[in-house]
Amino acid sequence: MKTKIKAISYNDLIKKKRYKHFKPKNPSFLLSGLIKLLSKEELKKTNFSYTTKNMELVSKKEPCLFLMNHSCFLDLKIAFKIIKRRFNIISTDDGFVGKKWLLRNIGCVPTMKFLVDPSLVKDMKYIVSRLHNSILLYPEASYSFDGCATPLPQSIGKMIKVLGIPVVIIKTEGAYLHDPLYNDLKLRNVDVKAHMECILTKEDIFTMSASEINSKINSWFTFDNFKYQYENNVLIKENFRSDNLNRVLYRCPYCNMEHMMEGKGITLKCNNCNTTLELLENGRLKAINKDTKFSHIPDWYNWERQCVKEEIIKGIYHEEMDVDIYCLNDLKAIYKVGKGYLTHDINGFKLLGKDNPIEFYQSSNNSYSLYSDFYWYEIGDVVCIGDYRIRYYCVPTNKKDIVAKLRLAAEEIYKLTNKK
Repeated sequence: MKTKIKAISYNDLIKKKRYKHFKPKNPSFLLSGLIKLLSKEELKKTNFSYTTKNMELVSKKEPCLFLMNHSCFLDLKIAFKIIKRRFNIISTDDGFVGKKWLLRNIGCVPTMKFLVDPSLVKDMKYIVSRLHNSILLYPEASYSFDGCATPLPQSIGKMIKVLGIPVVIIKTEGAYLHDPLYNDLKLRNVDVKAHMECILTKEDIFTMSASEINSKINSWFTFDNFKYQYENNVLIKENFRSDNLNRVLYRCPYCNMEHMMEGKGITLKCNNCNTTLELLENGRLKAINKDTKFSHIPDWYNWERQCVKEEIIKGIYHEEMDVDIYCLNDLKAIYKVGKGYLTHDINGFKLLGKDNPIEFYQSSNNSYSLYSDFYWYEIGDVVCIGDYRIRYYCVPTNKKDIVAKLRLAAEEIYKLTNKK
């Protein structure tokens, strides 16, 4: 999905007023029906089906909170298909650029990823108490890189206590395999399923503590798409299935070099030691003419996480790179403001402009994770830092396959520093 881009000087950008907060509104029945109609063909191609459980615990007129795992663009089409009540959608605010009228009228409510947003809980309370609508929330806030669950905010239990409405989980199977983020929006021929279940009633929320609710939610947000693929013999026969897999598997376990991997066609190759692996139709990796160190992609990704953690503990973790800088200020465009220099270490992020006066620091305690993305709005791989006043979207230009490592590092630094 593309977005509107406009080049502007940073000095001109900061003169612009940031978009003002606007209250949630009821979704249009006409537009909601149109989305269902337009989604029908793609869902049909995936042989989409779904099951429900315990939904009788929620009355048809009672607002509830839908928590859905985040796999790909198909998620929203699935939600419109299976949710049988009026609902508002918590969405990233950069998605509103150039589409504010449309998104508002299908019930979307903007928020900031991995940043403190004081207005969000107020907006959610307004949706429930004034509009009497349900809420759809993707608590992971970002797509999975390796097909496994990403960290959830510890504040979710408190938020559920404040809302005081039943909680319904929607879990998908096959959606990630149909359209994994690393593969540049190339769709695969994979059947997609979903399961919807009420896991917390009003009474449960009243009697349980926030930490108990967190435990319940976290127990549901555990999944492994590549394990599901292998165990269910889901065969992906497309000859581009390994394209750009190096975005996720950026470090070679044979020679230990980073940013030398190349995913192309059905193979993943290290251009330093020439080790080549094939991504089989069942989702397993197999080394050619060598022993296979990691046949399961999430195992490889978790090994990369441990490598990053060791660098942090040893005090040697440090990344620096040239970046193109884009900013979000109002919702009229994503503004390209020039070039910069981004560094990351145990203290956090530092962004310095090269042809502009940007100087921004973000503490490592800022968030439990990092807004990072592959092929962001078809511009490039990106990491986002900033605050409620302005966001900086940094697209690395001289370092290949770095955003996954930055996300892993941000998560591990947060865990280590908060533990101390």
